[in-house]
Amino acid sequence: MSEIMKEFYVGTSGWAYKTWQPDFFPPKLPQKQFLRYYATKLNTVEVNYTFRHLLSEQTITNWLVETPENFRFVVKAHQAITHFHRLRNVDEPLLRFLSSIQPLAAAHRLGPVLFQFPGLFKADPEALDSFLAMLPRSLKVAFEFRDKSWFQQSTYEILRRHRAALCIAESEDFATPEIITADFIYFRYRKPDYKASERSSIVTNLAKVSGQTEEIYAFFKHLESPESPLHALDVLQKLSVAAQKVS
Repeated sequence: MSEIMKEFYVGTSGWAYKTWQPDFFPPKLPQKQFLRYYATKLNTVEVNYTFRHLLSEQTITNWLVETPENFRFVVKAHQAITHFHRLRNVDEPLLRFLSSIQPLAAAHRLGPVLFQFPGLFKADPEALDSFLAMLPRSLKVAFEFRDKSWFQQSTYEILRRHRAALCIAESEDFATPEIITADFIYFRYRKPDYKASERSSIVTNLAKVSGQTEEIYAFFKHLESPESPLHALDVLQKLSVAAQKVS
């Protein structure tokens, strides 16, 4: 793998979907081997499980055994932090969450932590600034705002000051401004489908912005059908071809 390809981590939100057989997973592959197979095709995954549960050390140990050293686990922050407390008075839930993912960080296999806000959580710059000050400086974090009131200069300035990324998400009815606020970029592609021309545009854009940052993470939404991992694989392969032309 060339040096430029180390910048790109492309995957899906979750992996344990039997409906991805047989188009992505082999038809007779046991579900307990899904992650091992997934990691031979893609180099990162966004873990939704952590939004409602804390990871056990045994689970993390199993994940590490089943994936190569260059594979990155991106975890979604627990809902107690983002939805119940909305960043305020979160000392206890934050400590429990950070402790639960520490083994991933210690193994150098933790990618960014995604803090996804509820749709009705309107801009609260003071809470965001205070919360970011609580986080370890070594922790990569990205914030997905789903209320448009957050998309303002004061938000971007706070994120930049704390080296936190603005998660650039798109769905059928919502799109985040493409503003770079950290030394990595985090994309979430949430539309039901991406035609070949749209995937080519994604590749072009990822290659373009790669010169402005150290790492790029990109995730396709999980679906009942296997388009999600197939789209991710297509984008990662096209990025590899583009990197080989540059190198």
